[in-house]
Amino acid sequence: MSTDSEFITYRLEGKVALLGLNRPDKRNAIHDPLIDALRAAVLRAHEEADVAVLHGHGSNFCAGLDLGEALARATGQIKPPRKRRRHNWHEVFDLIARGPIPFVGALHGAVVGGGLELAMATHLRVCDESAFFGLPEGQRGIFVGGGGTVRIQRVVGTTVMTDMMLTGRLLNPAEALQEHVVRYVVPAGEALAKAQALAERIAQNSVETNWMIINVLPRVNDLSHDDGLFMEQLNSNRQRPPEAEARLRQFVEGKAAPLKPPSGEPPA
Repeated sequence: MSTDSEFITYRLEGKVALLGLNRPDKRNAIHDPLIDALRAAVLRAHEEADVAVLHGHGSNFCAGLDLGEALARATGQIKPPRKRRRHNWHEVFDLIARGPIPFVGALHGAVVGGGLELAMATHLRVCDESAFFGLPEGQRGIFVGGGGTVRIQRVVGTTVMTDMMLTGRLLNPAEALQEHVVRYVVPAGEALAKAQALAERIAQNSVETNWMIINVLPRVNDLSHDDGLFMEQLNSNRQRPPEAEARLRQFVEGKAAPLKPPSGEPPA
């Protein structure tokens, strides 16, 4: 099933939803209409899919904030809301990061500024060899605003993020892999296929287990040692759904596929 809006494409293939940023002429820069369309697509994926893939159309994943819209807002051409409210990027990116289903990011070309912040809201990230990663806000006279101070810093650390922001340094795919920005690097043009394959594999897990992985793990990471163990115990001792019992029985009875050691090849 395929449904396209002006700025986001949506395709459902089995249990996997594919959401595509669709402003290729603007390098998929993020503006308010794109955010609104992304919110609607993410909420739809929550209902219809067990896993989702986020990708970009054209030559880039996302070049970040639409600077034309930012300038219009800074010069008063776009009126601010009468009441202070939560940043719409924060809201939508959290729907991805802390919603009911895992998201896999398929990254290529520019993954910079707000595009990197959006990518880091996904749970597993694949890039191809054309990708480059950066935080150029410091050179634009602005600061990150899409949750990067939380998400990116917790992955790469303060030192790496400070370097990227102060100097405008760009990371290549090998450096992104080293800093845990991505987990898989593939040849140019193959990121979406790899991300979709990973999503289909993840969709074989139970919905309940996937929910716990993407919602419990990040919260445990924010807790003290003792509180983290307590939260782990609460979740591991929850009443298991019938599906969990069936999967455990399948393993005990020798009917589950055996685990195989890794091949020793680099992630791909």
